[in-house]
Amino acid sequence: MKSSAKSKRSSAKRQSRDPEATKAKILDAAEEEFARHGLAGARTEPIAANIGFTKAMIHYYFGTKEELYQAVLERYAATFLVAVETLNLENLSPPDVLRTFLRAAVAHEVNNPYQGKVLLHEAMGNEGRYFKLTGWEVPINLGVSFLQKGMDEGYFRPLDPWLTMIHIMGTVTFYFNAENNLRNLVPASEWLAPQAIEAYAESAIAFILAGVLKHSQANG
Repeated sequence: MKSSAKSKRSSAKRQSRDPEATKAKILDAAEEEFARHGLAGARTEPIAANIGFTKAMIHYYFGTKEELYQAVLERYAATFLVAVETLNLENLSPPDVLRTFLRAAVAHEVNNPYQGKVLLHEAMGNEGRYFKLTGWEVPINLGVSFLQKGMDEGYFRPLDPWLTMIHIMGTVTFYFNAENNLRNLVPASEWLAPQAIEAYAESAIAFILAGVLKHSQANG
C-alpha cells in the first residue's frame, strides 16, 4: 500500500512539471466520470483516484467541479474544428466537401466515445444550461454553409439547410450514442471494429447524399 501511494505521488509530481499534459489527463478522466454520472452525480474523488492525483491538484487546475465540467464541454467542438481545418476543402465540389466533412464527423465520434453520453446528461440533467460552452454552433453553422453553397451552385436540392443539418447530426451520432442498446439487438455484431465503422460511414454518407443531391447529380 505504501509503495502504491508513493508511486502515485511520484506520478503526480512528474505530471505537475507539464501543466498541459496534467490538465489533459484530468479532463480525460473527468469526461468519463461525467459520462457515467452527469454533472450532479459526478464526484472529483474517483476522478483523482483514477489517475493517481489528489483532489487538491484537480481544484488547483480547474477550480470547482462545475468549472471542470465546463472545461470538458469546451473541448468537443474545438477538437473537431482542428480536424476540419486540415481537410483542405477549398478546392472540392460541394458533394465532395460534404463527404469529407461527414467522414471527419464520424472520426470525431470514434475518437470521443464519451461525448454523446456527456451531452445526453447535459440535455436531461441540466436542460442544456451549459451546452453553448461546447462551441458546437461553429461547426454546425459550417455544415449549414456547406449545404447552402451546394444549393446555390445547383448540386443540392432546395432544402432548409438548418433542418437538414439536424438530420445529418442525428444520422452521424445515433450509431455511437445508442451502440450499447443496439448491440443487444445484434449481439454478434462488432459495432466499433474498424470494418464496422467504415461500413457505417459509407452507408451514412450514401444515405445523406441521396437526400440532398439533385436527382440529376445523384444519377450523374
